[in-house]
Amino acid sequence: MAKGQDNRHQGDMGPAGGDPRPEPASAVLTTRFDEAVLYATLVHGGQLRKGTPIPYLSHLLAVAALVLEDRGDEHEVIAALLHDAVEDRGGRDRLEDIRARFGEQAADIVEGCSDSTLGDGEEKAPWLDRKKAYIHHLKTTKNRSVLLVSAADKLHNARSVLADYLDIGEELWPRFKGGGKGTLWYYREVSAILADRLPGSASTRQLSDTIDRLESAVFEREGWRL
Repeated sequence: MAKGQDNRHQGDMGPAGGDPRPEPASAVLTTRFDEAVLYATLVHGGQLRKGTPIPYLSHLLAVAALVLEDRGDEHEVIAALLHDAVEDRGGRDRLEDIRARFGEQAADIVEGCSDSTLGDGEEKAPWLDRKKAYIHHLKTTKNRSVLLVSAADKLHNARSVLADYLDIGEELWPRFKGGGKGTLWYYREVSAILADRLPGSASTRQLSDTIDRLESAVFEREGWRL
């Protein structure tokens, strides 16, 4: 593993959106990345993917890999590993711990990828309200890194949903608070925003293709479309 700090700054979105950042060199991963892998393992220890025996860490590693493949820098890859830590494991206290350990840039990305920063035991807003707020956030954020990590997150989730749907069909939907129609609506909305604001991303393109396949499978099996 290469040593040394990656000094490239995370790209902010220009006023017109789009994907203005020039093609970067391969990310340099330092011991900060190693520490983030261990931190994610400890924070999400014992957590499983919804309705499966699969360790939740598999999702975090997959999202980090997608960000790397999309030419993300070390700040973005660390944020990919930690993107659910605030929402699922400790709220704002967790966010400040991430900021202290991994720096402002990684913490800002994690915060931007979280639909809630409430702590354990605090009641979150209803699912639909949180998703609408997050959709608005994706439309307006000027932080390109948030879009990049979100695209990777949603792509891996959508791939998992598609694979499980092809396996068990409509029995899948009770796992999700939005049910089938709410889940498809949310992914389609996010995909459209990312296609507009981050068109150069491989994750963005693959997310759109995956949602198309999921919608086709649902129509073939259940007979409905959004």
